[in-house]
Amino acid sequence: MTRSSERAGALRALGAEPAIAEALDAAAVRAAVAAARPQAVVHQLTSLPRRIDPRKMKRDFLLNDRLRGEGTRHLVEAASAAGVERIVAQSIAFAYAPGPPGTVHTEQDPLFLDAPQPFARSVKAVDELERAVLGAGGLVLRYGYFYGPGSSISPTGSIGEDVARRRMPIVGGGRGVWSFIHVDDAAAAAVAALTAGDPGAYNVVDDEPAPVGEWIPALARALGAPRPLRVPALLARPIAGSYGVITMTRAQGASNALAERALGWTPAHPSWRQGFSNGLA
Repeated sequence: MTRSSERAGALRALGAEPAIAEALDAAAVRAAVAAARPQAVVHQLTSLPRRIDPRKMKRDFLLNDRLRGEGTRHLVEAASAAGVERIVAQSIAFAYAPGPPGTVHTEQDPLFLDAPQPFARSVKAVDELERAVLGAGGLVLRYGYFYGPGSSISPTGSIGEDVARRRMPIVGGGRGVWSFIHVDDAAAAAVAALTAGDPGAYNVVDDEPAPVGEWIPALARALGAPRPLRVPALLARPIAGSYGVITMTRAQGASNALAERALGWTPAHPSWRQGFSNGLA
């Protein structure tokens, strides 16, 4: 499903039969799903700018948050009305409430529902998405940060460009931990979830949580870029905002053990270390 007739041709070229509908129009979504008569609905709706300004998250994530809330409700209601057997939906593995230092989050950990602004609205939207999908007996895939072709972490992506130009420094001690997933592995997990796994949430991340102080230099090397700068958190805050500093200094990773066990899925890129070397382009 796309809201753009221009993109319909690209979808046909990929082998899909496109449906043109606005995801925030409940009647249009219901009509599109009813016409398709699907066995399953895979919900990967997003709307993000090519370059996200961490100081302006409320602006940049406004439509994306509406898609996670309103858009998910429309899609789940349409799927239920059409008798869909399975719903698989995209969520994120970096919206967990902070745990003690060194925490690697499992699906049992709570979401960060009392997060400070500007992240609070986005976490609430994630929670709305998950409640709607799980309430309909669906599966939620909590993806890590994407890297690989077409993503922001690629030679032509915004993060790849910033690292290549030394515009993405290591903030503070670089102790924040990210969990990554290659875009091909994310797609493979969605395919696996069509036929495997009980209703519930699953972290779709690689095997190795990545400290910021390690992954940014590794990405620079993979891109043939200069060594990244290091900036104290106090100096980074006016440029990166409070959320940007937190992700660089206090973020925590996630475990994929449940997804590997229950979905029969194993990432072809088990670590970002190798993935950055051979899977970016």
